[in-house]
Amino acid sequence: MRFLLTTALFATALALPVLAALSRPTAAAPAAAPTTAPASGLAFPFPVKEKTLANGLRVYVVGYDSPGLVAYYSVVRTGSRNEVEPGKSGFAHFFEHMMFHGTEKYPADAYNAVIKEMGADSNAFTSDDLTVYHILAGKAALPKIVEIESDRFQHLRYLEPDFQKEARAVLGEYNKNASNPLEKMIEVLYDHAFTTHTYKHTTMGFIKDIENMPNEMAYSRQFFDRYYRPDNIVILVVGDADPETVFKLVEANCGAWKAGDKHPAIPVEPPQKKEQRAELGWPGATLPMLVEGYHTPAFSTTNVDLPTLDVLAELLFAERAPLYKKLVITEQKVESLSGSNDAHVDPNLFTVLARIKKPADTAYVEHAIHDEMAKVAKEGVDDKTLSQVLSHVKYNFAGQLSTADKTAYTASSFLALTGDLSSINSYFALYDKVTSADVKRVAAAYFQPTNRTVVTLKAGK
Repeated sequence: MRFLLTTALFATALALPVLAALSRPTAAAPAAAPTTAPASGLAFPFPVKEKTLANGLRVYVVGYDSPGLVAYYSVVRTGSRNEVEPGKSGFAHFFEHMMFHGTEKYPADAYNAVIKEMGADSNAFTSDDLTVYHILAGKAALPKIVEIESDRFQHLRYLEPDFQKEARAVLGEYNKNASNPLEKMIEVLYDHAFTTHTYKHTTMGFIKDIENMPNEMAYSRQFFDRYYRPDNIVILVVGDADPETVFKLVEANCGAWKAGDKHPAIPVEPPQKKEQRAELGWPGATLPMLVEGYHTPAFSTTNVDLPTLDVLAELLFAERAPLYKKLVITEQKVESLSGSNDAHVDPNLFTVLARIKKPADTAYVEHAIHDEMAKVAKEGVDDKTLSQVLSHVKYNFAGQLSTADKTAYTASSFLALTGDLSSINSYFALYDKVTSADVKRVAAAYFQPTNRTVVTLKAGK
């Protein structure tokens, strides 16, 4: 998933955890007694209670053994994917900034003082499909957390000077990110891989739109009014929290919040018909790099192709994979090699990244990757290796559930994709259906030259 203004590629490069690793750099007395025992063998084994208010606001409470501690996540199911109007990209990320400017009741300084007094940790992140605001605090702070969060979601207040300041800050953030060659490669990759869908621009947005953002004060209010509505938000509380207490607090603070109107339709990306290529020169010193993207399906809890693509990422690019051993260890032509399927609400990309030691080896490395993909598509994988890979993927996912905050983060990713927390277990049940025949079929179907976008980078141009 493209969290924190990057793609899954960049997340992989930074060793961040979705699905084959749920992404993000980045978590109560014992969890409230569950009314039913956690079912064994589930990927998400914690007791879950949910309630949907009359205005559409969905609330989940997850029991987690974190005595005295709760993670409170507000998941806005809006990201850069929803920036459909031409010239208006970047506003999902912009509101990640603006939401900390305060309200009439709790101006920014007062909000920050409350957070500090609670000894809490408060932050936010944005991606293609979601914007998340999260607080980690003691259980006793939960009533105040619900109060201040519901207040800023319903009564955010900012004036022209605030807007101008944050618009300039977003441009500064873009320029900072643009100094990283990998960030620019990701931007070029998605710009070339997509022609119609809003995934064409990164979470930051197109530079021309960011430069014009200071002139879009009126549109910013329209964007907020459209998407920051209860029927587009999920509240998730993980840790030492009593579900009925949480439901009453949310109802009292959010029950009068009015639902929003229907959202604009997202344009559908047509099938890619031929390979797309781009070369990016870099004025400073950098290792040559290769980034590839292959169009893959939208996230689904019924399509076995999705977990199969997770398996292929492990088979082809994990450290124990033959290709990794060949290019990184034996031949030492590549400094790092990674690949992952980028789960999204709409069809997105399976991405590959190689950091290459010498410019002269770029073509060789690219051909080696393609040859290995073709080999797997032809030969598949033996049952023993497949079983080991499936176990490894499941083990990695379990590692993302080691704290209340990490569990809430992981759950928020699925809530962005489906709005339904049960989708975690539904998705992971698909892994048990993956066969060697699926591996061959899926590799052959998606790793086609006509479905591929390639971006290369080298210094000195």
